[in-house]
Amino acid sequence: MKIYGDLGSGNCLKVKWTADKLGLTYEWVPIDIMKGESRSEAFLAKNPFGQVPVIELEDGRTLAQSNAIIGYLAAGSALVPADRFARAKVDAWLYWEQYSHEPYIAVCRFHMVYRKEPKETREAWRVARGEAALDTMEAHLKGAKWLVGDGLTIADIALLAYTRVAHEGGFSLEGRPAVREWIARAESALGLVPA
Repeated sequence: MKIYGDLGSGNCLKVKWTADKLGLTYEWVPIDIMKGESRSEAFLAKNPFGQVPVIELEDGRTLAQSNAIIGYLAAGSALVPADRFARAKVDAWLYWEQYSHEPYIAVCRFHMVYRKEPKETREAWRVARGEAALDTMEAHLKGAKWLVGDGLTIADIALLAYTRVAHEGGFSLEGRPAVREWIARAESALGLVPA
């Protein structure tokens, strides 16, 4: 298997962390999005969306979209609950991450890290929604160690990717102790160096 991605991207790291946690063998193929490599003809043949990450299986099939990829890789493992309702709860967090978290936390981080723009120039509405997303996580995690069930799932991996580096997008986790404790648990479970 090949994983095409950018190690600075949380969406790509989700795939790497899932593959590593599962002990899967893969070749990492770096794609520099700032140089337009995800828009090349060769890359678009693998993923017409023009985005990273993408996996290419040994038989040549490709799959895009980070949460679809991690769901595919983790199917049948402990990272995906066997119980249908618990699996649906994982899916709910995955959908929420892409709709109500990533567009705000990750985009503000892109603004500051990739574009090198100052914190003060972030879009105010995007900042407000990012703060609300972090507050939602804090409220949930006050009563739970993990997002779903009693162990790490792909929901935790998906949300860890940008939450652990929220400060790089100008967000503070100081008043969110449950989120900080969850980050530490998830980083430990994945064998990551703390952000």
